[in-house]
Amino acid sequence: MPVEEAVERALVVMAHPDDADFGCAGTVALWTRAGTAITYLLVTDGEAGGDDRTLDTAAMAGLRHSEQRGAAEAAGVRDVRFLGHPDGRVTASLELRRDIARVIRQVRPERMVIPSPDRDWRRIHPSHPDHLAVGEAAICAVFPDARNPHAHPELLRDEGPAPWTVPEVWLTGGPEPDRFPDVTEVFEQKMAALAAHASQIPDPAALESRGRERLSSVAAGAGLPEGRLAGAFRYVDTR
Repeated sequence: MPVEEAVERALVVMAHPDDADFGCAGTVALWTRAGTAITYLLVTDGEAGGDDRTLDTAAMAGLRHSEQRGAAEAAGVRDVRFLGHPDGRVTASLELRRDIARVIRQVRPERMVIPSPDRDWRRIHPSHPDHLAVGEAAICAVFPDARNPHAHPELLRDEGPAPWTVPEVWLTGGPEPDRFPDVTEVFEQKMAALAAHASQIPDPAALESRGRERLSSVAAGAGLPEGRLAGAFRYVDTR
């Protein structure tokens, strides 16, 4: 499926506030410009992030909620949700699978973006244990949980969202990418989204330089013209 093809609804599931902005905010900005309604689902509140030890975990969680909502707005996303699982201790549990499946049934996305559950040994940073766990739980929530009326029966019994089949999933941060959206025209939106995470990113200018270099390298490897910038994903047909 061409990366330019728009869908009505998409769901981005990530472990921490700022993961979406590092991993896919440029591509998200492309999609929102094309009219896609996007929901961000953050598994944790990010309370273990940052070096500021003057804030307790509740205050840090509140700050990171606010930063993530500002970052989402920069990419054109209005719907931001948090599950509140413990930062740094995420596991691909049945509880997490159920929580993600619930939101899938509520949002009914035609496309999802999730962390790759596979470690990429070329770049260790995207392979944080929380990312891997969220990737595994999210793909299990896509198949079979969200589409299976017998999975997590309490969702149908107590809450009512009907089962839903997600047609496609885009994996970020993993090996063997095969989708390279050209994000040159929305790079400033991506950087604005990242700059919103002031508690985590003290020097956005330095990050911008590294980000431009990284996305330029991805674009060159994908065969895009010189001067272009690209994201990287692995596409999975989940129908």
